[in-house]
Amino acid sequence: MPEAAEDSRAVRIQGVEFAYPGADRPLLAGLDLALERGELAAVLGPSGVGKSTLLNLVAGLAVPRAGRVEVLGTEVTGLNESKAARWRRGSLGFVFQQFHLLPYLTVSENVALPLALNGQRWEEEAVRSFLERLGLGEQAASYPRHLSGGQAQRAAIARALIHRPPVLLADELTGNLDEETAVAVMDLLVEAVEELGTTTLVVTHAPEVASRSHTRYRLSHHRLHREP
Repeated sequence: MPEAAEDSRAVRIQGVEFAYPGADRPLLAGLDLALERGELAAVLGPSGVGKSTLLNLVAGLAVPRAGRVEVLGTEVTGLNESKAARWRRGSLGFVFQQFHLLPYLTVSENVALPLALNGQRWEEEAVRSFLERLGLGEQAASYPRHLSGGQAQRAAIARALIHRPPVLLADELTGNLDEETAVAVMDLLVEAVEELGTTTLVVTHAPEVASRSHTRYRLSHHRLHREP
C-alpha cells in the first residue's frame, strides 16, 4: 500500500535504478534526490543522459527496477496505473517540451483542462484572469495554431499551474524558444512558483535556465551530482 506521511520533503528518490528493456547497462543507477517543499531545482545534462526519464519516474510514468520514489508522502512506485493517473491529476503539473496543446480547443479551454479532468467547477472569467497574469489574456479565445512559440509555452505553463498543483515538473522548458523569450518564460515560472509555493523540478541543458533555480544538479554517470 502507498504510504502517506507529513514530511518537509516534497520529493524523495532513494537508490533508483532504471534501464530500458534490452539495454546492456542501466540509464540511471544508485540515483538519489530530495527536494524540500517550495524548492525550485534544476537538473542539467546533455540529451540522452536520462533527464526526461527522471521526470517520468517522479510522475509515476516510468517504473524503476530498484529503489524508491516518494512524492508528497506517497510512494509512487506502489501505485497501480489507475491510482497513479488519479494521483497525477491532483498532485502534479507537467510542462512538456512539445507543449502538447490540443489543437481543437481554445487557449482558455486548454488551460482549463486540468480543472475539468479533476471534476472542479471553473468559470471562463476566472481562467481568463489567470491567463492575463501570464500575458495571454488577448489570446484566450485563440487556437494553438495562432500562437507564437513563447505564447504556446506560456499557455502550457498556465495549464500546468491552473489547478495549483503542489509539484510541477518541466521538461526542457525553454528548449524551443529564442533567448529573449526563454528568459521571459523563466521569469514567469519563477514568479508563479514563488506565489504558489509549488515544488518545481526543471530538467534542462541550458545553464541560463538552471541559474534561476534554488538548487542545481548535473546528471552524469547515471547519478545526480549537486552543483555549487
